[in-house]
Amino acid sequence: MKRLDYYWYARSPWLVLLTPLSLLYRVVISLRRSFYRTGVFRGTRVPLPVIVVGNITVGGTGKTPLVAWLAAHLRGKGYRPGIISRGYGGGASNWPQQVRPDSDPAAVGDEAVLLATTTRCPMAVAPDRVAAASALIEHSDCDVILSDDGLQHYALQRDIEIAVIDGVRRFGTGFLIPAGPLREPASRLQTVDLVVVNGLGGEGEHPMSMKQGDAHSLLDPDRVCPLSDFHYQTVHAVAAIGNPERFFRSLRQAGLQLQTHTFPDHHPFQPADIRFGDGRPVLMTEKDAVKCRHFAVDSDWYVPVEARMSDDFCACLDALLDTRLPHRG
Repeated sequence: MKRLDYYWYARSPWLVLLTPLSLLYRVVISLRRSFYRTGVFRGTRVPLPVIVVGNITVGGTGKTPLVAWLAAHLRGKGYRPGIISRGYGGGASNWPQQVRPDSDPAAVGDEAVLLATTTRCPMAVAPDRVAAASALIEHSDCDVILSDDGLQHYALQRDIEIAVIDGVRRFGTGFLIPAGPLREPASRLQTVDLVVVNGLGGEGEHPMSMKQGDAHSLLDPDRVCPLSDFHYQTVHAVAAIGNPERFFRSLRQAGLQLQTHTFPDHHPFQPADIRFGDGRPVLMTEKDAVKCRHFAVDSDWYVPVEARMSDDFCACLDALLDTRLPHRG
């Protein structure tokens, strides 16, 4: 059975049946945003500046690699960034939770562990972003907060908003949930500070490219193997991310022959999910690897990606930092 997002981006005609629900959803979110703008609902200003990186569509757009890039960029500017997120997929019994590279992704979420590992920034997660930010401030010396997702979490006031969109899939049907992938109308992009496109951007949009790394062993991340070493046979490609086809496409572009295995986003992997009984290499995303590393075998590999931003984006971001955040000499 195909996932609903397949029909969104295939623009299936039967989705018109869901448009009444989309219209109702639009009314609800419009009222909610209006209530925050007019002060009926009050957002919270935490003591540190907040940069929100999010999207207006359901599913993966590449915002997590951008958050990692921003963390490194902020460090280069003299800031001490900390990161917050919802901790989606985490089943902790109480929130907020501090996140470290050795945290259990089943408790705090896979993307949170990935960011804590790749950035080495202090991190806290909670469905309530204000609670996460407050915990981060209390338990770290960060001086700026990066929010991974949370564009629609208006309870947390922010200083800079960055929206990320998929350059290939864009907005699908153009409808809001459930007739389309939009969390908010596309016009919401006119109110954010920067629009980043994972791929080729249009006017007023900043392109983001992904540099694909070599394969790393799940058993020993220091053991690295170029993707060209896998050309001799078909490999198993496993993905439980918002847009798995992007990962599969990147491997095919590297010359690999694939047998693909798609799971729901944030899937809680079990050993049987990645054991196929033929001894062939298994390649997965770094996000999925954090959930599989404790039962990995020698044939399990992950392929990291790194966001690359244009000089124009850097200049625009730095101008915002200089005007809205405390200066770092």
